[in-house]
Amino acid sequence: MSGHSKWANIRVKKTAQDAKRGKVFTRHARLIEIAARSGGGDPVMNPTLRTAIENAKEDSVPNANIERAIQKGTGALKGEAMQEMVFEAYGPAGTAYIIECLSDNRNRTIANVKLLISKHGGRVAEGGAVAWMFERKGLVIAELPVSIPVDDLELELIDLGAEDFAVGGNVIRVVTSMTDWSKVRDALKKKNATIDSAGLSYIPKQKVPVNDTATADKVASFIEAIEEDDDVSEVHTNAEVLLAVAA
Repeated sequence: MSGHSKWANIRVKKTAQDAKRGKVFTRHARLIEIAARSGGGDPVMNPTLRTAIENAKEDSVPNANIERAIQKGTGALKGEAMQEMVFEAYGPAGTAYIIECLSDNRNRTIANVKLLISKHGGRVAEGGAVAWMFERKGLVIAELPVSIPVDDLELELIDLGAEDFAVGGNVIRVVTSMTDWSKVRDALKKKNATIDSAGLSYIPKQKVPVNDTATADKVASFIEAIEEDDDVSEVHTNAEVLLAVAA
């Protein structure tokens, strides 16, 4: 029985990992499609597309998926046009959220996201009610090799446009202007850092501290439930959990 249980656990874990990987691939494909539709299918002439392709390759998206997304964007392959959508919401304990979506069916996405927000203890906010609490910034998160001296690296990143950064263990989180994040990403890659994510993000101007386990669990559940929707690409919050969230 123990062997069976071990295999069942491995299978469940692998299924979850495969589902997560599939969503990552889908998100990149949709971003590539939108970029190709707005600026053309040549990454040399379309910097937004070039960046989308680079980010997709960082997450090991197959070339066939990338090519198919470009063809959909340029109209070479038929399909419903992909569009970007943004929702604003309040969640547990007055925390605020910006929810980015990539969708080929606006009505479906609106219905699903609103239902998820209300079902998990939040409420949809009017346009602008939450957005003013955030700034659109570049964000790079990377795992550093142990051989890199962090003090020297921080000075270099400031010269490249870093506005803020935090280091925890071997992970560095760098905030930049909307135009400088790619320079920071490239500099870290040259130092053999592993890029976990790089691109534009919504950064809270002020964070809301979460100090108790019950609220922390509610915030985590709220975010996880919304992220599970296929059309949701990113969830940004001003919540700052100051303790470990219960498993």
